[in-house]
Amino acid sequence: MNLTQLPLLDQAILVLAALTVLASFALLAQTRLTASIHAFAWQGTMVALVTALVAVITDLHHLFLSAALTLSLKSLLIPWMLHRLVRRLNMERLVEFIAHPALIVLAGAGLVIFSYWVVLPIERLELAATRNIIAISLSIVLLGLWMMIARRQVIAQVLGFMSMENGLFLAAVASTRGMPLVVELGVAFDVLVAAVLFGVFFFHISESIDSLDVDQLNRLTEQENGS
Repeated sequence: MNLTQLPLLDQAILVLAALTVLASFALLAQTRLTASIHAFAWQGTMVALVTALVAVITDLHHLFLSAALTLSLKSLLIPWMLHRLVRRLNMERLVEFIAHPALIVLAGAGLVIFSYWVVLPIERLELAATRNIIAISLSIVLLGLWMMIARRQVIAQVLGFMSMENGLFLAAVASTRGMPLVVELGVAFDVLVAAVLFGVFFFHISESIDSLDVDQLNRLTEQENGS
């Protein structure tokens, strides 16, 4: 089926999913933590809108609750917590140095192409919309993993981890038309608890070595092993 032949709401889901991938690239390319948090909040908003559209299409009312939870947690509460954490750590004006940023973004584009290549041979995904959603979701997961590898600030790596969860949630909601409500509530609670625990660890690390740079943490470990 051609994408232009899909119902309007299905096309809207694909557009929002594509914007979610763009948010992943924004996360990957941003050097300021505050801008990265904003990009993560927009990504959560796109995922929430996709969930709401799936609820309209499938008439599954519990997905409206999932959309509200996603919007509340990933677009409002967690970004607010991260903003507060960055302010308390005096990292609002911090600009992270990224070596070869163009190559990092190009590698991210390669991961998107790889995701489509992986999904293409799967014959059971007959609908074009399903193929694209699975490929986009896999792209978001891989981009989040790449962000955790390429970035050096711990907060940026946590944003990459949470972006991976957004990709998994998008795949579960958009391709399978929703998960059981209990599972969705459990995932939302786990993400919130993880954000709180990460914040506590950040404070302890910052108080100990006055930095959240992974390279400095690695050098500290090497010094301790050498002694």
